[in-house]
Amino acid sequence: MPLLPIVVGSILGVLAIAMIGFIIALNRPAGPVAPSVAGIPCDQLEQTQVHYHAALQIIYHGTLTDLRDNTGIQRDSSGNVQCYYWLHVHGGEKNVIHIESPASRTFTLGQFFDVADGWSKANGYEAMKLDSTHVATFTLAPTDKVVVYIDLGDGKGATVYTGDPRAIVLKQHEVITIEITPPDVTPPPSFTFPSGT
Repeated sequence: MPLLPIVVGSILGVLAIAMIGFIIALNRPAGPVAPSVAGIPCDQLEQTQVHYHAALQIIYHGTLTDLRDNTGIQRDSSGNVQCYYWLHVHGGEKNVIHIESPASRTFTLGQFFDVADGWSKANGYEAMKLDSTHVATFTLAPTDKVVVYIDLGDGKGATVYTGDPRAIVLKQHEVITIEITPPDVTPPPSFTFPSGT
């Protein structure tokens, strides 16, 4: 029995197996780029199975303050997108929260603020909290009062919400306005979603 074909065949077989393993290793996701926050991972691609939009307006002493562009979208030092949290804000769509998830589930305003806070700190920005003494980057003074409005887009307009704002469930084309007074801005400004959202 000739030995050369067996040796050559064995070498080619080992090389083929090594090459397949190398290709599999290259195509395997590198693992999480950013840590999960409030049970929400940062995926390398945007999810499309569930995709809807809510809006958040923050009015501080009569002035509307925009959310930071690209909140929840992690980029590398060259500006390339590394991953998207399931709750994020695209640049150019001021104050629109994109809810993009691989499965239908309930997301809250508190989870959005947790993602925004983690993302902000990881990128060198100030904290983005929502609790009894903070709204976004603002620390509440003893004389400040917080009023929350929800407009479900059902024609009834904005109504005052008296519960814990962190518990507000994010819904399609819902507009949430958090107002830190004085002065009162009543009713809150209307919001128009960009076309296509």
